[in-house]
Amino acid sequence: MSNYSAQQSSISENNRSRILQYLYHNGICSRAQIAKAIGLTPAAITKITAKLLAQNIIEETGDMEGDKNRRSIGLNLNCGKYHVIGLKFARSLVQIGLFDLKCNRISLTDLPTVSEENIDETVKQIHNTIRHLIAEDEKIVAVGMAVPGPYLVEEGHTALVSSMQGWRKVNFIQEFSEAFNVPVFVEQDARAGALAQFLFNPELSEGSLAYYLLGEGIGLGIIDNGSIYYGAHGTATEIGHISVDVNGKPCDCGNYGCLECYCSANAIHEMLNKQPYIVPGCETMTHAQACTALFAKASAGDKAATELTSEVARYIGYGAVNIINAFNPTHIVLGDIISQAGQPLLDEVKRVVRERTIPEIEHDTEITLSSLPTDATVTGAAAVAITNFLEHPSMFFDVA
Repeated sequence: MSNYSAQQSSISENNRSRILQYLYHNGICSRAQIAKAIGLTPAAITKITAKLLAQNIIEETGDMEGDKNRRSIGLNLNCGKYHVIGLKFARSLVQIGLFDLKCNRISLTDLPTVSEENIDETVKQIHNTIRHLIAEDEKIVAVGMAVPGPYLVEEGHTALVSSMQGWRKVNFIQEFSEAFNVPVFVEQDARAGALAQFLFNPELSEGSLAYYLLGEGIGLGIIDNGSIYYGAHGTATEIGHISVDVNGKPCDCGNYGCLECYCSANAIHEMLNKQPYIVPGCETMTHAQACTALFAKASAGDKAATELTSEVARYIGYGAVNIINAFNPTHIVLGDIISQAGQPLLDEVKRVVRERTIPEIEHDTEITLSSLPTDATVTGAAAVAITNFLEHPSMFFDVA
């Protein structure tokens, strides 16, 4: 293909994507409304939508009122016709969800708890489960995967998975990119979570969004003016390995006093195992179960549980201070397992931020709890698939 042809193909794909994204976010629209909104001529819109209609990606919905009381035919993205799979890797937890294009969850499967010894078996189970889902549901068009960071996007594997180093040997691109008869897209978990927040919460689509993942690891995804921030190798924004105590606990990454050593689900579970009277039986629980039990006791007024939850929240607040000073986001969203601590967690994080940041900057940074489910990362994995579906329609259909 000549440079000119390649450029024209890129422009055409971009225009198709803009139409699909506009319909995705705005619902039923006329051709004239789309043309005005995205700055294309009515003739161009007619030509592009004809191909999208032919592939049944969009549909006509009947008459609607247009400008100057003219009758127009409405167009709508056929969201119910297509499904995606979202897959969340979180050290000991692997979840596989089936979603429609609006990210309504159709099903969610938790694989057996993962240990260092059964990672290979888990990978086989993932292959089998996804193949079964695709065989059973012809609507599935893509798979999105959310993996722990720091994820090396060009190499396909995670540089470090604290608390479970066995995941480092899995090359996600080699293992999954051609394993199924639909495209597979891999993203770092916190960035996937940020995509989900950005895609499904209109209030967070303006300005700069920081998704602060509080799960088995601590992660951060930044979306600034609609673009994800990656860094040189895709390992930027690794807030979990920012040191909050240079003489503190040793971390698997080689640093000392890393944030996730003090407030990740793994770290909380380790603290509970040393104080088993707070959550009796915690030794046999998963990390998520131990955290949920702790937060339930804190909510019920248990003093020891409340004190430990407040200590965890303070460290999360220290991380938020670093996020504000490094990235100056408009929004910080707290999500995943530890966000289940709820309003007391949010209040303590805000208190630490007020105490430790410049007032004018703190005042202009909104900190909220995620409105998505606690499995927001698996929703984020689905969002990765949906985003690629909207941005690269020619990967899925003959629309050129």
